[in-house]
Amino acid sequence: MAEEAAQFETRLAEIRRELVTQAWRVLGICEDAFEAFFAGDGSTAASVIDRDDEVDRVDVEIEKKSVVLLEDAARVAHEVPVDQIREVLVIVKANNEFERIADLAVDIASKAQDRAGIDVPETFRVMANSVLGIVRDTCSALEKRDAALAKVILRSEDTVCGFKDALLREAENNIADGSMSVDCGFLLHEIASRCETISDHATNVSEQILYAVTGVIFRHANEGWVEVKGNDQA
Repeated sequence: MAEEAAQFETRLAEIRRELVTQAWRVLGICEDAFEAFFAGDGSTAASVIDRDDEVDRVDVEIEKKSVVLLEDAARVAHEVPVDQIREVLVIVKANNEFERIADLAVDIASKAQDRAGIDVPETFRVMANSVLGIVRDTCSALEKRDAALAKVILRSEDTVCGFKDALLREAENNIADGSMSVDCGFLLHEIASRCETISDHATNVSEQILYAVTGVIFRHANEGWVEVKGNDQA
């Protein structure tokens, strides 16, 4: 059984490396998506859209490899340690979250042409940088299995919500005084919502990182992120 255990660990480590690579790939797509939007750059936007195909391909590969890994363990009656089972479950869930982040980045990039001629408020640029920082920290926490950083990311979620609220208030005021068109307001609302959702997916990954590393389940409640009672900690 020692051989089966070693093979399982090796394959799990390989899948995990693929997920980490995918995470940084998605961050790069997000960075270019915002660059395309702010610059109204159709060429960069097209590159973002094209690169999403690679994300989709790797997403499917990681999920398939994870399922096969567990199937093979069951076939040879290898008893997988609970922490490794958690790791596989987290890989599958986090993999899906990163794929969704990439889809949202494509949505943002696809609005690059619509942004032409629109004076984007500075609040939005700050919000975008905040979101990119959250995704970047999530990639780092995943790669390093950094539970402390993952907790910081969870607490940052409200910051993005605050930026969105400020941005929308500013847009409403500008529309009211005639300095911003309704179409511009709708566009900024749409992009701000995409930013907020990207942040949500990143915090979901951080939640999974905490589960993989500590065995503790965290859930979002009215008072913020809380530890669910009755967890088995490794």
